[in-house]
Amino acid sequence: MAIASYDAKSVTVLVDGVYITGFAEGSFVECEKAEDTFQTSVGAQGDVGISEVNNPIGNITVTLQQTSPSVPYLNRLAASKRLVPIWVLSYNAPREKIGGTQARVLRPAQSTFSNSIESRAFQFQVFDYTQE
Repeated sequence: MAIASYDAKSVTVLVDGVYITGFAEGSFVECEKAEDTFQTSVGAQGDVGISEVNNPIGNITVTLQQTSPSVPYLNRLAASKRLVPIWVLSYNAPREKIGGTQARVLRPAQSTFSNSIESRAFQFQVFDYTQE
């Protein structure tokens, strides 16, 4: 029986070559393809057909503490409207590499303030999303 371990410090997020730091507690990075990879159709007599969905878009959401030094950088990036590479690298077992070379921040983070440290979420739309 193999025992696997996980360490959040073994997950890295790179945006345009810049290491993102100051992640929030809990799920700090979420990655997903925008659509299923295929669709099915069933005819009146039960014939099944499969059509491939060739949509290469995916979404990556990065959640930071409001005190993170990466918050101003990502807000500026959202305002710039630039396409940038984004990569989520997990060195845990199994290793994963998720992202793409062309992504854009959908909007600056929503800001909330309270008597404790709040979170700032940045959603990237990745136009050439890959997951290895």
